[in-house]
Amino acid sequence: MDNRRLIFVSGKGGVGKSAVTAALALRAARRGERVLAIGMVESLGLAAHFGVDALEYEPHQVHTGVDAVAINRTKALDEYLRLQLRLPRAAPIGQASKVFQVFVDVAPGVREIISLGKPIFETWQGTYDKVIVDSPPLGQLFSYLRAPATIAQTVPTGAVQDQALRMRDTLGDPATAALVMVTLAEELPVMETAEALDDLATEPVIDLAALAVNRVLPPLGVSPSIIDALPAGRQREAATLHDNLYTDQQPWLDMLPAGPRLPYLFGFLTPGEVAARLVDHWDAAS
Repeated sequence: MDNRRLIFVSGKGGVGKSAVTAALALRAARRGERVLAIGMVESLGLAAHFGVDALEYEPHQVHTGVDAVAINRTKALDEYLRLQLRLPRAAPIGQASKVFQVFVDVAPGVREIISLGKPIFETWQGTYDKVIVDSPPLGQLFSYLRAPATIAQTVPTGAVQDQALRMRDTLGDPATAALVMVTLAEELPVMETAEALDDLATEPVIDLAALAVNRVLPPLGVSPSIIDALPAGRQREAATLHDNLYTDQQPWLDMLPAGPRLPYLFGFLTPGEVAARLVDHWDAAS
């Protein structure tokens, strides 16, 4: 993963993909890389893990070595049209944008390719050593990743098709792009992850760099008999809960391929503190 310049992070909603995205961006920055983190469809979680209120469409520094942006589809469409029409930034394209917006709303793959185009374009520009994307949930992600091929089939020739093919090839180049999946050791996230792995095996639109399991509990380190011998109260209840949750996680962990196991972080931690701690745990768990 360290050699890839474009990394998409995805997982079922609620598994901590925004935290992992922020952690991977901070990790790359620690290694001396200049990083752009992108909130592709919902950016509040990513913003929180960088300790800021919100992200804008224009890059702003959120940490030493890390800039961050949020995808705004209207602004992304404007930028896409300027690139396609080769217009200067100040040139008015309001009417063209309105006309094309109708096409975006009805044509398959166009809505997705507008959002997907931003992280790919930033990778092509080369301003950043690494672009890390807080991507749509797994249930939606593959429609985005398939969009360039869909557009290339829909548009028979011309600059739009050429760019769509280049985007498809960028995503499919394992030396450039990769996917990091995030899941929990629970039934629904594991089942959805297994489906995504099957989809990726059938249609390898992008290379899988890592499958991280988040919020993994360590063994308590004491036998059930010791727990049972504790006096009734909060200590015994907490030990029993921990032991039961640890036991429940094991069969789901056994179903998943090898990859980073990220710990459940106890205590009163801000989202920014969670992301910072996950950096160290990622290297230790990889």
